[in-house]
Amino acid sequence: MLFNSLAFAIFLPIVFFLYWALPSKYRSFFLLIVSYYFYMSWNVKYVVLILFTTVLSYGCARLLEKYPAHKKLFLWLTIVACMSVLFFFKYYNFFDLTIVRILQKCAIPVQAHTLTLLLPVGISFYTFQTLSYVIDVYRGEVEVERNFFTYAAFISFFPQLVAGPIERTSNLLPQIKGAHTFHREDAVYGLKLMAWGFFKKLVIADNLAVYVDLVFDTPQDYPGFAMLLAAFFFTIQIYCDFSGYSDIAIGTAKLFDIRLMQNFSSPYFATSVKDFWSRWHISLSTWFRDYVYIPLGGNRVGKLRHCANLLVTFLVSGLWHGAAFTYIVWGGLHGVLQILENSIPLFRAHIRRAKEGTEKQGVLVISRLVTFFLVMLAWVFFRAGSVSQAVYILRDMWTGIGHPLSYLRTGFAGLGLTLRTTLELVVPLVLLAVYDACSLHTDPIRKTGTWKPVLRWSFYYGFMLLVILLASFNAQEFVYFQF
Repeated sequence: MLFNSLAFAIFLPIVFFLYWALPSKYRSFFLLIVSYYFYMSWNVKYVVLILFTTVLSYGCARLLEKYPAHKKLFLWLTIVACMSVLFFFKYYNFFDLTIVRILQKCAIPVQAHTLTLLLPVGISFYTFQTLSYVIDVYRGEVEVERNFFTYAAFISFFPQLVAGPIERTSNLLPQIKGAHTFHREDAVYGLKLMAWGFFKKLVIADNLAVYVDLVFDTPQDYPGFAMLLAAFFFTIQIYCDFSGYSDIAIGTAKLFDIRLMQNFSSPYFATSVKDFWSRWHISLSTWFRDYVYIPLGGNRVGKLRHCANLLVTFLVSGLWHGAAFTYIVWGGLHGVLQILENSIPLFRAHIRRAKEGTEKQGVLVISRLVTFFLVMLAWVFFRAGSVSQAVYILRDMWTGIGHPLSYLRTGFAGLGLTLRTTLELVVPLVLLAVYDACSLHTDPIRKTGTWKPVLRWSFYYGFMLLVILLASFNAQEFVYFQF
């Protein structure tokens, strides 16, 4: 059930009213029922997988508590079992084909045994959430949850089930089991945040996706500037698509008096690649920090080992996103860029000053532009169908740049962009940029609530009109559903 579908528009109000009509003691169980219904709306069969993962992690956590002398055994049982399910459905074909190609290069005649499997939606997200719970119990950071239904509701909470945020036990589980009171202000804020998320998805991401798909499907058919535009459009598309989902999820949770963690914080205003990852997909980046990077030794080791820890963490992060070398290269690029930032004294000093707020404004502007440009180039690998296609686009997107006017004209013409269609893309992007710039210092949604009624309602009606005029209502899936 897509957030941007008629089914969800019917589902959510019904769940909302029933939830608040029920006595408090039944609400967590009700959330469990509706969350499983929400998940089964994609494919009933794969509910078995989330149920298996939930039962296994719940049982192993209980055993960790009961038999502390063998807690490492139960921890590894959970990790191996959960990761095996994830590997089978998401990575089996990739590793099978990779091994076969390597053996064939060595003149060893073998055949691939690929499987026709539908990737269960959200499997990477709920697998990481169950693992973090068991690891936290193992470390003694959270208490074991004894009520299975409460724990199952925590794992399957429908707003963030299929694409995050990847919630931590210490934040979400106490809220699932706690008593809740309806707060009109929180509900209104949640609805406004959902509206902003739908704007990013329907007005920006889905409209840009049309041009991105054209170029990345057949890049050889387009001139250089069209490829550069497609790279820029995808950079904005994936941000608006994924952060739009997160906004809708966080806003939906607020309707039930549940606060999910912030998942994005104006990432394209980052002043370094390190800063970018403190603002982009925060729930995942902090997950890898706490459960991969720090256990490897983090920055508490020698320089070479620290560099290796960074690179391994980002390579694994790339692989988490998808079973393809393009994702691994994408992750590796971010790892290398962070290693360079940490290795060059000038960059280290800049990062420190930017964090302290003492860096010059001119330097901040330049660093933001450079960071955005580097991130954009890396996104080409993320979106491309193969590494060779990504290299082709990165190489040929500059073709003709020596003749700027012709370069720009042929690029716009190649994508079929007229003055009107360009303005239809630019106006929402300007609004996005203003919102994210304001987010660096304040909460724009709360800020608009303090405006005078005439100004506030004029803005609301203008915003709704913009959505009606420009939104794409084709109910396209969110990009991160494939992960």
